[in-house]
Amino acid sequence: MATSLSRYLVEQQRAKQNIPPELRLLLEVVARACKSISHAVNKGALGGVLGTATTENIQGEVQKKLDIIANEVLIEANEWGGHLAAMASEEMDSIYVVPNRYPQGEYLLLFDPLDGSSNIDVNVSIGTIFSVLRKPETSEKVSESDFLQPGHAQVAAGYCVYGPQTTLVLTVGDGVAMFTLDREQGSFVLTQENIRIPEDTREFAINMSNMRHWDKPVADYIAECLAGKTGPRGKDYNMRWVASMVADVHRMLIGGGIYLYPAESDKPEGKLRLLYEANPLTFVVEQAGGKASTGTTRILDVEARKLHQRVPLIIGSRLDVEQAEASIQGRAS
Repeated sequence: MATSLSRYLVEQQRAKQNIPPELRLLLEVVARACKSISHAVNKGALGGVLGTATTENIQGEVQKKLDIIANEVLIEANEWGGHLAAMASEEMDSIYVVPNRYPQGEYLLLFDPLDGSSNIDVNVSIGTIFSVLRKPETSEKVSESDFLQPGHAQVAAGYCVYGPQTTLVLTVGDGVAMFTLDREQGSFVLTQENIRIPEDTREFAINMSNMRHWDKPVADYIAECLAGKTGPRGKDYNMRWVASMVADVHRMLIGGGIYLYPAESDKPEGKLRLLYEANPLTFVVEQAGGKASTGTTRILDVEARKLHQRVPLIIGSRLDVEQAEASIQGRAS
């Protein structure tokens, strides 16, 4: 008999005592919201959801219609259940505190409602990324500072990829499980458990068009990969780049490899968001045996100073990340 997401979470709660009932219910609500977003994505032009809106988000990026829809779906699904105190989104200026008309819970939810939205109109895989934190017990009233916790404080994280199949990947700190949306049954079904990333592979993902902005150590590392068998790495690499981080990291999670979005001369602080992208994806990858770093610091140990903080990211197979770190730090690898 197929194991549903609900049954998997109940077993995590009952047998392994990994998660309390409130967290289990919260994750089920997030999954239902992802299912609704998947339906909207799949309708595409038929649902009138393609194209851009007339607004920009806090990042100064023009929003797609589906960005706004996905953000609203996640808020409306999660605000009334009594599991959350507040939410934060890549698409919102500040936090969203659960209204007084609803009970407040003990968790905080952060999300990138639709990662890779530049791919929406061309029918390429996109996804939702989410992270769950405990609300600090010292806080009576929720504030932005409550969200500025290190990544290793996450109690759950995951993402949903809207591709040929809709796939939900989740960790509650005890390995990584993958679920596939069964559209006939209307539920997520467990399709892989205890996912492990190959340690040493021959694939990398980076935006080569930004090469002119890279620091020399990053450029040197990529040049070594491109040199192939006759180069210092001694093997031929393939390069993959979807321009949808959640899709790139998902491919790497399954088949191995390394994804890099380093600091660049025009983006010295990095491009990716620490709280909405780097932290949750790193939690998943580390639970699968991989590694993630800024090049010098473990991502989950980076100090969060502001809600929309950016960070350089190198993530993927452990040995590949360690080799990239060594190159960036000027060490032999």
